[in-house]
Amino acid sequence: MDDRMVVLTRAGACLVLDLDTPWLPRVLHWGADLGPGVDAAALRAVAVPGRRGGAPADPAAPSLLPAQADGWAGRLGVEGARDRAYPHLRLAPVGVAVAPDGGGVEVTSRDSAAEVSVVSSLVLDDAGVLRLRHTLTNEGSGAWTVGGVRAVLPVPDHAAELLHFSGRWGLEKIPQREAFLPGIRSLETRRGRTGHSHTGLLVAGSAGFGFGSGEVWGVHAGWSGWTVHDAERVAEGWSTLGAGELLAPGEVVLAPGESYATPDVHFVYSDSGLDGLSARLHASLRARASHPSTPRPLVLNTWEAVYFDHDLARMKGLADVAASVGVERFVVDDGWFLGRRNDLGGLGDWYVDPDLWPDGLHPLVDHVRSLGMQFGLWVEPEMANPRSRLVEEHPDWLLNDPSRVPREWRHQHTVDVANPEVYAYLLERLDKLVGEYAIDYLKWDHNRDLLEAVHDGHAGVHEQTAAVYRLLDELRSRHPSLEIESCSSGGARVDLGIIERTDRVWASDSNDPLDRQAIQRWTSLLLPPELIGAHVGPGHTHVSGRVTELQLRCATALFGHAGIEWDITECSPAELSLLSDWAATYKRLRPLLHTGRVVRADTDDAHVLHGVVGPGQAVFAYVALQTMTADIPPRLRLPGLDPAVTYRVTPLAGLSSALPRWARPAAWLESGAVELPGRVLATVGLQAPPLNPGQVLTLELTAV
Repeated sequence: MDDRMVVLTRAGACLVLDLDTPWLPRVLHWGADLGPGVDAAALRAVAVPGRRGGAPADPAAPSLLPAQADGWAGRLGVEGARDRAYPHLRLAPVGVAVAPDGGGVEVTSRDSAAEVSVVSSLVLDDAGVLRLRHTLTNEGSGAWTVGGVRAVLPVPDHAAELLHFSGRWGLEKIPQREAFLPGIRSLETRRGRTGHSHTGLLVAGSAGFGFGSGEVWGVHAGWSGWTVHDAERVAEGWSTLGAGELLAPGEVVLAPGESYATPDVHFVYSDSGLDGLSARLHASLRARASHPSTPRPLVLNTWEAVYFDHDLARMKGLADVAASVGVERFVVDDGWFLGRRNDLGGLGDWYVDPDLWPDGLHPLVDHVRSLGMQFGLWVEPEMANPRSRLVEEHPDWLLNDPSRVPREWRHQHTVDVANPEVYAYLLERLDKLVGEYAIDYLKWDHNRDLLEAVHDGHAGVHEQTAAVYRLLDELRSRHPSLEIESCSSGGARVDLGIIERTDRVWASDSNDPLDRQAIQRWTSLLLPPELIGAHVGPGHTHVSGRVTELQLRCATALFGHAGIEWDITECSPAELSLLSDWAATYKRLRPLLHTGRVVRADTDDAHVLHGVVGPGQAVFAYVALQTMTADIPPRLRLPGLDPAVTYRVTPLAGLSSALPRWARPAAWLESGAVELPGRVLATVGLQAPPLNPGQVLTLELTAV
């Protein structure tokens, strides 16, 4: 390589920047490691396209910030203007600084006529995940209005398919797969939170890519406000993936000397399918200094047990049973604060209700701690009911156009956290609650979209999101041991921006284990299991109405940050015994579950097979989703195992269903265990039992 080229290489991933251009560097390659000794001139010669008649002499190629000055006719990297002047930037590089370890580069560029500069920071971490951030600065004497700044990288033309996600409340992360066609596929959220239908990742891949095969390229914007993720294929033949914050008109206006920094946009490549992509993301997250370092406590959340019916004696009884089955963290959900008897009032008044709790929460907190459990509390700081002291006394604290009556959603409005008075009130209340009760954990909820969000006379989602981040950061700095969960009507705020400030997400308000199989499978594409809350709910699921067996509910919750959300004071002795065994199994296996590699088999729609694999051990779950159409069940080919290691495969009895009365197990199941090399388990596989829909087989593997 020469000094006209920058090569970033980590963990089998590679990015090559071509500096031999008068404008911003071009991206010659993003994908697999090219190895040492690649000649710069030769690589440039094969990467820059030829041209047909009528095309410009210097064919357009994607730069770090695609611009029309480069001949780019697709979506632009930077949009904005100073009044009406300079609607298109011609950014020329003025400095390139490569990190001493070769893992990052910073490119400074400037348009001297427009008086705008941009610093582009690229860091390829040890997991092979690339983080890209642009910081635009107004160097002129007048205001500069930012229209948008996106992070964009090219993908090769054999990226033939796209994967993204849709969803709704109670059923998040529904995969959508389509051809990568000419034109632009733009996925935009304007909900003021990432949303139930947020893409999580936008993935481009080679034809037929799956969990364990194919090349894939993914992008994710780490931001909890408005975002855009797009895949574009222009007529010249180039294809790109891009993402960034989506700004409303006039939302960010820079005064002289002010800067706008994009959120970190995460780009990830894999040559081993979606499992390889998630493995890189999981390794990247696990390497953070802020990543949870202690075993993830088994949780009981009181919501589906008591709802708003708070009573000290009832709560103590629930805590007693929780401790007896092995729960380690007791979380009091909605209903504890001033005037909160239902969802019509009280939200925003973050004081313990003296009518419900005349001695405060101390009697319950002391009882919970006497049983050896941590104590957690539900809050929704960004929201308020019209029927609340906060709104009655401070109607100007709402995030809305003051000339209009705001639209209610779930009988609540959004408070303007960017308002200094609101910020100070929320920080004081939360700080005092956490300090007075030595709270270990906050379930931080966010139960509505931000519609017509106006702050100080202009669009306010950007400032609201930044203010919420500051509030979380300040609260954690005051209480370093405090853990926080990001909940938003379930999984409507799941992104790497909020994860930088929280310790897990609530993947869905539905505890239906069949729906959860898909919700958790696709949420774990972005996040490792220890960051995904997964609870055992009641047999009759409150959200979906489906009735399921306890073994499936326990097995599903095992593959996450496990918990219970159920009035277990009404459980039978047999149910409590199974819960106790499950809790012990979770504690025994969580060192593997929360550090190992998540693997998923490519199966049909009738069943799923997934697991977590570590050195010399693994856990897998096979779940029947539909009635089998064949007499013989499928073979369970277990991915991700060490081919040279012989494993002893044992069903976990308390996490496996009893076979239907008419069914006969395969021979290996009748014997209770089998020992086979990893290569055999991956290629020949195990004969599955004949399960009915909603039944599960859970397997533990240990090296012999």
